[in-house]
Amino acid sequence: MPITVPAYGKEAAGRLASMADVTADDGALRRFLHGLPGVDAVGLEGRAATLGTRSIKTTAKAYAIDLALSMIDLTTLEGADTPGKVRALCAKGINPDPTDRTTPKVAAICVYPDMVATAKEALGDSGIHVASVATAFPAGRAALPVKLADTRDAVAAGADEIDMVIDRGAFLSGRYLEVFEEIKAVKEACARPDGTAAHLKVIFETGELQTYDNVRRVSWLAMLAGADFIKTSTGKVAVNATPPVTLLMLEAVRDFHAATGVQVGVKPAGGIRTTKDAIKYLVMVNETLGDPWLTPDWFRFGASSLLNDLLMQRQKLSTGRYSGPDYVTVD
Repeated sequence: MPITVPAYGKEAAGRLASMADVTADDGALRRFLHGLPGVDAVGLEGRAATLGTRSIKTTAKAYAIDLALSMIDLTTLEGADTPGKVRALCAKGINPDPTDRTTPKVAAICVYPDMVATAKEALGDSGIHVASVATAFPAGRAALPVKLADTRDAVAAGADEIDMVIDRGAFLSGRYLEVFEEIKAVKEACARPDGTAAHLKVIFETGELQTYDNVRRVSWLAMLAGADFIKTSTGKVAVNATPPVTLLMLEAVRDFHAATGVQVGVKPAGGIRTTKDAIKYLVMVNETLGDPWLTPDWFRFGASSLLNDLLMQRQKLSTGRYSGPDYVTVD
């Protein structure tokens, strides 16, 4: 099913415009971001741990597994990627379990920009989106014109979604307006000639941001700049998505929506490998943001290894037997 982000309504657009003075200059943006409430680390980690103890069974678990399957961005981001590997991944995304045609399709296939056309052709009219990492992924160490060219090339090749990485060095140095303007510029580069645009996911690489306060600040900064999704990580560093960081980002999205009326999605990525883990994240979404975010339109998992565990648990629920990893394809 196509994934759409509706245009802002008049009320939301007006409320967002009323915050324009926050980003008028570097000083104003700094005052706003440093004026956000400080994060209670003990409270945040305790809340995430408590939500992680919730248990769901039987039909609710089956529903959660299918929902998680439909939220996966199935990804290959290796230097050795080939067209054949990308086509095979697309086939798995369309039909994750060949023994059960009721298995949901994944949300998107995520590839490097040079593989977008291959993925687009392989997916055809399946309704699965093509996401592409751009902006010098994963380090983001390139001049802005290079990042914008990378983005435009991916969009021109057919990318439905762009996953950009912020300049963490600029952010950690306090150059907030520079990061804001870069996100805005990439957002503009996502536009197509027909007036539509690829959706923009902004990757923070939270494992490198040092503090929870920084995660809250960068979440607001990205949303003010026009991010359609905020994303934890590239999956290429030692520390990727964690429950406390994801919960903090969900809370930022909740508060931003309350302030502006604008809905923004969240994507934890890296390190989410088991069905049990995925369900913990879904519980967090439900408890923090509610039903409107419990769809692939507004929540994703950047966790390709998660798919096989979800398939094995799904098979166990339907057959009563645990088949094991030999009964699912290896990515």
